[in-house]
Order: sequence, then C-alpha cells, then structure tokens
Amino acid sequence: MTGGGGGRRVITRRWCEGDAWHSGGVDESDENHQAVHLEIADELLTFLPASRRRVRQRVAHDGTSTVGHIVEAVGVPLPEVGPLTIGGTRVEPSHRPQAGDLVRVAVVPRPQAVPLENGQEAPRFLLDVHLGTLSRRLRLLGLDTAYHNDMDDPALVVQANEERRVLLTQDRGLLRRRALWFGAYVRGTRPDDQLRDLLGRFAPRLRPWTRCTACNGVLLPVGKEEVEEQVREGTLRSYDVYGRCEICGQVYWRGAHGGRLEEIVQEAERTVASVTNFASP
Repeated sequence: MTGGGGGRRVITRRWCEGDAWHSGGVDESDENHQAVHLEIADELLTFLPASRRRVRQRVAHDGTSTVGHIVEAVGVPLPEVGPLTIGGTRVEPSHRPQAGDLVRVAVVPRPQAVPLENGQEAPRFLLDVHLGTLSRRLRLLGLDTAYHNDMDDPALVVQANEERRVLLTQDRGLLRRRALWFGAYVRGTRPDDQLRDLLGRFAPRLRPWTRCTACNGVLLPVGKEEVEEQVREGTLRSYDVYGRCEICGQVYWRGAHGGRLEEIVQEAERTVASVTNFASP
C-alpha cells in the first residue's frame, strides 16, 4: 500500500507467521539493509509453506532474534538443520545476526553422528504414535526401538531425554520443542521409504533377528524342547532354530513370512553399506 510523507513509497507487509517476522512499514529503499537473508538448502524447502517455498528468504531484522529462532520461524525445525554460516564462517543457532547478513542454512550431513554411551553400538530410537510399522522394522533389524501408541508429546520428550533416544516423528511441532535432546523428521509415507530414509541418515550398525518386534526385548536362543508347549507340532518338525523374548516370552522362528522379512533385512544392509562406503575416505 502507499502512504504519504514526502512521496516515498512505503510497503506494509506481513512477513511470516512467528515471532521473528514482523508486519509494519518498511522503507523500500532500505528494505535489504533492515532484513536478514536466508539461503535454504533445497532438501529443507519441504518444511516451508507452499506459497513461500523458495531458496532465498528475507526476514525482518529486530536485533534480538537468534539465527535458530529465525530459521524455525520460517518453518524449518532445527533438528533438520546442518551447518549455519554467515560470510563463510560457521555460527551457532544462538548467534544474533546483523541486519543485511546472509545466513546459509544447510541440511544435516549424512550419515549423521549420534552421541553414544560406552558400549553402545547404535543409536536408540523412540517413535511417535504414527510410526508403528516402522518401529517393528527397526526392531527386526536389531535396533533398540521404543514405541507407544498412546503417549502424548510431552511424555515422548521426557522419555527421549531420559533414555537418550533419538525421537523419530513426522510432527514438525514436536521437533521444535526446546527441551528435546535429539530428534529427526522421518521422510516418506510408505514404511519402505521411511526405513530407507532413516538408515540413510544414521547408518546404524544392524543386528537382525535379535529383538522382539512386539515389545523390543532381546531374543535369547532356546532349544526345541523349551518351546514345545508354545509352538505347533508341525512347526517343531519343520524348524530347528528358535528365539524367545526375554521380556514378553514371545517365541520366534523363520516361518512362512521369512522370505519377505529377509528382503527387508537385505535391503536395509545394502542401504547402510552404501552410505558407509560413500562416507569413507
């Protein structure tokens, strides 16, 4: 819109939803100097509203907002953000940019490192209520995977922090919670695609057939004679190798669905190997 005042053209614009974005009069001639500019990696554009899905973004500069706050106000959750740089120098999310700065926002590098405790071979995961199928596949691969179909967001954050689990979700709001220790957005709608994305991101060490897909307990090897009362006679005649969950007592063997499960395991191993080989010097 135009206004008076010496014939100068003033633009009134609502920049974006979020505290770091402002509405109000901006002198068009000084617009670039009163803003912080973002250059967002292509892989992160999916988090932006369709109407603003552009690599270059301009954000009103208020002198107090941090880089992390500005990036999240645009729509990108910080757990999905890799290195942040201004003028070629890396800055932390807590850095306060100057007016006119260009902030380059990179995607998280792959494979992404996760802090592990002594003796821990692979990241531990916690999945939100919408990722039940993915949780079973991760357990099939031997990854320590917690899942609850009735846990709310605050409780998920508490468990992820207390047990040092990577929280996997497709809820962008959940990833923006400040208290969250480590989170990751799961891309894809099909379990096959979700699993491929996750393995490509973390390249965890796999130990297939070692966890209960129902409860996440460790499977212990047992002999035929120990499972006679839990397994049908025909199964006992056909299979020799069994495992029993140390928590729920569920008995496992390579049964009728073994072929499909083998395919999932083999594809997962190929995915991890390709990422690991690519990352090796």
